[in-house]
Formats: sequence, C-alpha cells, structure tokens
Amino acid sequence: MGVRPGETLLVHSSLSSLGWVCGGGPDVVRALLDVLGTDGTLVVPTHTSDNSDPTHWSNPPVPETWWAQIRAAMPAYDPRTTPTFGVGVVPELVRNWPGAVRSSHPQTSFAAVGPRAAAIVEGHALDCRLGERSPLARLEEAGARVLLLGAGYMSCTAFHLAEYRIPAPQVDNAFAVMTPAGRRWMTVREVSITEDRFDELGAAFEQAHPVVRGMVGAAHARLFPLADAVAYAATWLTKHRPRTDAT
Repeated sequence: MGVRPGETLLVHSSLSSLGWVCGGGPDVVRALLDVLGTDGTLVVPTHTSDNSDPTHWSNPPVPETWWAQIRAAMPAYDPRTTPTFGVGVVPELVRNWPGAVRSSHPQTSFAAVGPRAAAIVEGHALDCRLGERSPLARLEEAGARVLLLGAGYMSCTAFHLAEYRIPAPQVDNAFAVMTPAGRRWMTVREVSITEDRFDELGAAFEQAHPVVRGMVGAAHARLFPLADAVAYAATWLTKHRPRTDAT
C-alpha cells in the first residue's frame, strides 16, 4: 500500500473485512507498527458515542422516563479505562497497547502510539469533537496520511474537520465527564456534524486526487493525505451539502 516508515498514520479499520488473520487483531496492530517503525506514529479513533444524551438514542431508543436516570448514572469518561464503542476491534486494542496515549474528549477521543502520540492527542477540547482543537487538526499539521483498511469513506473522520471550516449549525452536545470537582453531566455548544453523503464525497475525492488503492487480505484499502481530504471536503460539502440552517 505504500505506508512509509516514520510517518504519522490515521487508521480506520474493519478487522472482519480482512478475512481470516493468523494472530487476529493484535497481529494487525503489530503489522502496522512494524511498517511505521520506531519513528512512526499510529493513530486510531477510540470513540465512545454511547456517552451521550439518551434523547438522541435510536438504536435502540430508550423510554423518556429513563432519560433523567441515565444522565445521572452515566459513568464519566476515563481515557485510561473507558472502552471504545462502535469503532471496531483494532482501536480497542491500540488504546490498550503499551505506550498508548488517548485524548480527553468523552465522545470522540483518539489513541496514538509512537513518538508524536502525545502532541497529537493533547488539548482535545470538550466543545470541539472533531475540529480545530481536536487530534484531527494536529494530524493535518503533522502531514499525516489516512489508511482506510477495510473501512469506507463513511468512517473517514478527516471529512468532519472540513465541517468546522464551513458554515454549519450549532447544537447542544451532552456527556458525562470528570472534573476537578468530580463527575459532572455537561452540556456544551458546538458545531453540528453528520456523515450524510460522505460516501458520495469519498467517490468524488478519488476522482479528483491521487488515492492509493489495493487489497490487504480480503479487504479493500485506500491511502491518502489527510490534508488533501480535508481541503477537498470543505469545497465539496459547501457545494453539494450546504447546511442552510447554519448560524
């Protein structure tokens, strides 16, 4: 695929798409780290979208009579112990890998292993899930590339960084977080984000920019610079998916 030793790589993955792997998920992580070498840095999304307001839950929904109790009882996010949710096997393994560090956002954290790991994950603001004060912006500054390893463009978090750079509505976002005063249910105001039409955006991006494509096991894989994806997405989303309710 052309992954280079010493580079910074953001990986979105689907272990099942690879087919049978001798050694399973841990050997996938080892393979990535081996290719990157001691000077490279591996980054993965370690999101925890279940730490959210039950008002918005739909898969499955919960009765309205439960909402207040859930808000009161939801465990606060702990970057050391809170498991990932809905992002697959590889991110869960990476967050527990020796030397891994993880960002502090209770819903959209990233974990990283390597010499640039701490600089990439630090300063993840509570009111900025995937924007300028998130690891995505630090990855852009570091010249990182994105590897979609059996995952599609609907999983491409780089496109979300573009949403913060174009007109977009503001929404309330709530979660349980640990503060110096203890656990707290917190609501912040920030940019609304959505994966709507990311599959179309990805297809258009491939036509406009060089994207390395290949097979890794049984999985389709794609490799491209994160900065290129963000810049293209900002233009494409403005034209093809304008947010008319932006404030």
